[in-house]
Amino acid sequence: MSIVLLGINHHTAPVEVREQLAFTEAELPDALQAMIQNQAAQECLIVSTCNRVEVIAETADANQLRDFVYELKRLPLNCFNSHLLQLTDAEAIKHTFRVASSLDSMIVGEPQILGQVKDAFHAAQTIGTVGHTLTRLMNRAFAVAKKVRNETGIAANAVSISYVAVELARKVFDTLDGTTVMLLGAGEMAELAAKHFITNGAKKLLIANRTYEKAQTLATEMNGEAVPFETLDKRLAEADIVLCSTGATHHLITSKQIEQVLENRRYRPIFLIDISVPRNIDPAISHLDNAFVFDIDDLEAVAEANLQERQREAERAELIVSAEAERFAASLAEGNLNQVIGVFRREVHQLATAELERTRKRLGQLTPEQEDAIQIMLNSIVNKFTHPIIKQLRESEDGHSPYLEAFREFYHQDKE
Repeated sequence: MSIVLLGINHHTAPVEVREQLAFTEAELPDALQAMIQNQAAQECLIVSTCNRVEVIAETADANQLRDFVYELKRLPLNCFNSHLLQLTDAEAIKHTFRVASSLDSMIVGEPQILGQVKDAFHAAQTIGTVGHTLTRLMNRAFAVAKKVRNETGIAANAVSISYVAVELARKVFDTLDGTTVMLLGAGEMAELAAKHFITNGAKKLLIANRTYEKAQTLATEMNGEAVPFETLDKRLAEADIVLCSTGATHHLITSKQIEQVLENRRYRPIFLIDISVPRNIDPAISHLDNAFVFDIDDLEAVAEANLQERQREAERAELIVSAEAERFAASLAEGNLNQVIGVFRREVHQLATAELERTRKRLGQLTPEQEDAIQIMLNSIVNKFTHPIIKQLRESEDGHSPYLEAFREFYHQDKE
């Protein structure tokens, strides 16, 4: 079995490819269970965000996993192989650590990705598709991400995709003073964008969401106005700027809608930013006069300046990630700790049993009930003796610990 990472991201594929492989929250349970049931993976989780769709798995056959992902998305085999990232063991471990530490993000140091990776892991835990190996890997990834943030300045003045979207709007309009902004979606990205727009002078904030109560909640917090989703067509004409961030799988704003909106606005320009994957705003709108559409990939140029400012801290973070990835890969190669612990427990139990046999003559003839009581007591003593040692071994499993290395050497599985 190997740890395999398979997928695409903003480095390897444009948004029109990423959106075809994206998994919605509703699709995840069936997709993960199908991977296990069809033996494409022994353990698996899926990280699906606006910038990446990556499967992290323990599997014996990476190519079988790749083919099964194509099958799940009803795509021709190998159709996106030129965009596909396929990493195994040490490389997969390092990439996972880099993603969690925000070193692989479009905006290096942005804080959202760690939460998204944690959500992906917790979803797989709930569904029951991660076991010992991926639990170790992800817990270590979260610890490495924390270490990177604590020991480098990579997160200093960190910005988000929402912030970059607002910066792009500022470049187009020169100033956002007096503008009306419509947010389509009321999630974390929308909330961050709302704060940035207000800080930069937006006069009016409209918030539309499928669940009207969520729109109301965010509108109350941001001093905006909640818009019933069914009135979207009528209210769009009020917006100078539309930022879309939803989990929908289809276009929520079409070219035909914007044709009417432009007429109602007397052809004043409208600026639409789509940070959803799959895209929710029809890219064909960009062919209309006075309508400007930007998607998640268009934000990369704006984000590039942010990367350059923090490049030195990113280099320090890369050194931490590389060292931690090598250490974790080495710990996997040294053997399964469960087997080492099993040998340790058996040896302690054998010592206790041997001592019991040496003192049997002094105990005299025992009844079956007394024999059972002695065995229960013996097991209890072994458990109480070994528990704190095993606890310390597990806590140091993925780090550099002379204590752990000594146990691996003395109680290695070969001793069986």
